[in-house]
Order: sequence, then C-alpha cells, then structure tokens
Amino acid sequence: MQSFLDLTSSDLKQVDALILENLNSNVALVEHIGEYLVQAGGKRLRPMLSLITAKALGFEGSSTFQLATAVEFIHTATLLHDDVVDESNLRRGRDTANAKWGNAPAVLVGDFVYSRAFQLLVKIGNLDVLDILSETTNVLAEGEVLQLVNAGDASLSERDYYQVIRAKTAKLFEAACEGAAILASASTEQRQQLATFGDQLGIAFQLVDDLLDYVGNVDTMGKNVGDDLAEGKTTLPLIHAMQHASAEDAGTIRTALQTKNTDQIDDIIRIVEATGSLNYTRDAAYRAIETAKGALSTLPASVYRSALEEIADYCIARTK
Repeated sequence: MQSFLDLTSSDLKQVDALILENLNSNVALVEHIGEYLVQAGGKRLRPMLSLITAKALGFEGSSTFQLATAVEFIHTATLLHDDVVDESNLRRGRDTANAKWGNAPAVLVGDFVYSRAFQLLVKIGNLDVLDILSETTNVLAEGEVLQLVNAGDASLSERDYYQVIRAKTAKLFEAACEGAAILASASTEQRQQLATFGDQLGIAFQLVDDLLDYVGNVDTMGKNVGDDLAEGKTTLPLIHAMQHASAEDAGTIRTALQTKNTDQIDDIIRIVEATGSLNYTRDAAYRAIETAKGALSTLPASVYRSALEEIADYCIARTK
C-alpha cells in the first residue's frame, strides 16, 4: 500500500482529526469506545476511495473530508452492530467493543456513530450525496439481515451469495466513489463508471475476505480462522466445495454450517483446497478487479487514477 498511502497520508490525518472531533460527547462511555475504535486503526480504504476519487476528478473541496469521514463512520457503526450480531470477540487483533463493554453499549454507540455520519452529510449540503448515503445505509442493513436469514443455509446459491456481499460490503465502496464523483460535478458517465468501480472493488474485497477465512491465520488477519463457519456463513469457497466434493465431504461441510461447529475446520480446509474452491474464489475476485479497473477508463490519466488501480491490486493481494 506504499504509493497510494503516501499520496493520501496528509488527507487521512485530516479525516482522523474529523473522526475524533465528531466522536466528542458529554457521555464518557461514548468517547471511550470511540477512542478505542480509532486506536484500533484499520485500512481506511473507504474514506481513501472518496479522497482519491475526488482528486482524480480535479476536485479539492473540503466537503470531500466530510464525505470520507461520514463513510468511515457508517462503516464503523456497521462493524459495531455486526460484531454483536455475530457474537465476535476479536477484530483487528483486539477485543471487539462488545467483548470489552458488552452488547448494549456497542449497539448504542453504533447508533451514535451513524447519527454523526448523517450530521456530517447534512453539513455538506448536497441532497444527491445525502440520498446516495442514506440509500446505502438501508442496503447495508438489508444485507446484514439477509446474511442473518441465510445463516446455516447450506443450499445457498452463488447468486444469493453475491446478493448478500453486494449489499453488505460492495454498496459502501460504491457510495464512497459515487459520492465523491457527485461532489466533483462529474459527468453522468463518470459517475456511473465510478459507481461500477466501487461495486466491483467491494465484491473483490469481500471475496478475498471470505477466502482468507480458510487460508489466513489469526496473527496476520487479526480475527479467528474459521469465524465464518462458526457463524454459519455460506461463502463462495464452501458453496463451490460442496458442489465439487464427494457426498461424504459435502456432508461434512453441510453439517458444520448447519450446526455452526468448527471442530472439523482442518478437514473442511482440506476439502476446500482439494476441490479447487480457493482458486475458484480468487479467480472470481480477479475478474471483479479487472472489471473495476476497466471502469476507470473514463478518468483522465493521473497519479490519482493510478492510485485507484493500485488500491484494486492491493485488494486482491492482501493477506488481512
């Protein structure tokens, strides 16, 4: 992440300052949890997309920082709520907020962070941006509910899987890019293509995330290997594996999903590898990245367009 991190380092410091400023509260617990989340760091990919997209279109307005911060707030609020729903206890190598303070504080601070995001969006004063981000928040919520409904469903199709990841992950990537395009007064074609870039980038990002659950390790990823299986998430590696494994091996995966049991995680990793399901998932991610990069052709050549391409390459090569 060297070059595009260098390119956005000073801008991201402004975003971090805005994050801290807008997490200010008279309620001490809100500030404690907020500071804990900021200190946990993270990739800041979504705000980075807003910052770089705006500059790729020649826009340098301060509203980009408000958009980038709002996007990161929406992402953070989603994580707070997700960790409660998934009963997760580890994220980014640290205890989750719900593990540290309990479910109720995590949910309520998530609500607070959501409200701060929309206060920032209102300050921007652009109804199109507000419309995009409010729709995105609805879609994110629907995606999480859909994933909850699908938990333990070993018969989930690839089509249904993509519907979930497009809603719960790709939509915010899309909004980060499209929102910046709106602020930059981009052409209709540029706006549509940048939305496509964000969508496909987000799909690739989630595909790699789902892949890493079966090839990563806790020290690198900052979360437990097999978490998806423990939560009954039927992801692409498992869908493909069940379709191509022996009846016995497919049954092993099916039972583990339905019972949310990770006792046979080593066997399942072996099955996923033997059926070529890891390569299948990675190939799908590569195709999404190629589509994403193709959508950038509407942008003029610049270091910022190159940075967006580099982010796409990072999303496919990452190990955490």
